[in-house]
Amino acid sequence: MKTNILNHAIDSTPALIALATFFIAYIFVILEEFTQLRKSKPIVVAAGIIWILVAMIGAQKGQSELVNTALRHNLMDYAELLLFIIVAITYINVLADRKVFDALRAWLIQRQFSYRKLFWITGFLAFFISGLADNLTTALAFSAVIVAVGKDNPRFTAIACINLVVAANAGGVFSPFGDITTLMVWQADILSFTQFFKLFLPSLINFLVPAFFMHFAIPKASPPAIKEDTRLTIGAKRVIALFLLTIITTVCLQQFFHLPPAIGMMLGLSYLQLFAYYTKLTDHVETIEFFPAIKELDWDTLLFFYGVILAIGGLATVGYLEIISDLLYSDWHSALTTADQLTFANIFIGLLSAIVDNIPLMFAIITIHPEMSQGQWLLLTLTTGVGGSLLAIGSAAGVGVMGQTRGIYTFFTHLKWIWAIALGYAASIACHLWWNAASFAL
Repeated sequence: MKTNILNHAIDSTPALIALATFFIAYIFVILEEFTQLRKSKPIVVAAGIIWILVAMIGAQKGQSELVNTALRHNLMDYAELLLFIIVAITYINVLADRKVFDALRAWLIQRQFSYRKLFWITGFLAFFISGLADNLTTALAFSAVIVAVGKDNPRFTAIACINLVVAANAGGVFSPFGDITTLMVWQADILSFTQFFKLFLPSLINFLVPAFFMHFAIPKASPPAIKEDTRLTIGAKRVIALFLLTIITTVCLQQFFHLPPAIGMMLGLSYLQLFAYYTKLTDHVETIEFFPAIKELDWDTLLFFYGVILAIGGLATVGYLEIISDLLYSDWHSALTTADQLTFANIFIGLLSAIVDNIPLMFAIITIHPEMSQGQWLLLTLTTGVGGSLLAIGSAAGVGVMGQTRGIYTFFTHLKWIWAIALGYAASIACHLWWNAASFAL
């Protein structure tokens, strides 16, 4: 790490301006809901300013080559993340276009399950599906189900949405495909694909503990019958199969040939391209509009990732992340052992992710890359993934569902159950420390 840091730069005026620029930009990110200024705009501006300042410091100290190398490294990190996400979301958009999520919603509505059964069914489906379709997409898809069946019972809708957010965040932890933070850890080659599955039981506990308590607040009645018949578009099952084949391809190329996951995903995108071409040649399959599916990507979020990675990379090059590393992983109370210091720090970072976006937190720790055992990296992955469930604004899933439910699921309705979610957070950590105890040895 130290070889990538400019010499004695943190006290210089440009470095202090760079640090202030990042904090000002992040204040605008936090206030996005009130200012209506998309979060990507301030952070991308900050990233550009920070690297100009870093380049000035590098020129003054005769270390311009170090700055250039560090910047290119950060751009490569972003490029791999961008390509991976583009493919994953393109598949999700095509699946939505093929009515896959609409058909699932219609199936659940037609079965006339009771409110309590719907509470558990949507929770478990979100938990398992978010491992493939990412937690935000999963939460948005199932919140539509909850709103549809609970329109006459706002109490059910609110509590079921809390359960949905917790389940989607928990399910996103035990798979590299479930969350941006897990993807970052996997792409950094810190944990292998199969090692993430060690977090399955702790993640399940994180979901089940608060769900158990919320269950008793759900009314025992059943929602009124709703007629909705949505069928899969022809070709939907083949798109699902191609998506699964893409995941298998990605995992195999990474596990056996040590190729970046983005390579496997881009190869998987070619499967979809060829199938889209096939649909144009046949009359019995509705044509897949491939490029419109890419056009519908959330570019604001993708540009936000760019800004975060570049801005934090610039601060790391100046030397600020080394200070954070010392603070988090070395300067806790001297009575603590090294292992306890790491555990305490990783739990604290998880709590912090309820307030600060977990993506910059995780990227900062990966950039610092403290010496930790596999068990500690798994703990960090767990806490940053599920810590955001403590508050409605702590995760993209929570923010997204708030936007869809129009005042029924709110910050304060979520806050009423923070005690149960916190119990789940503590229980999942305790489960990990016990279940994966052997992985904590360096």
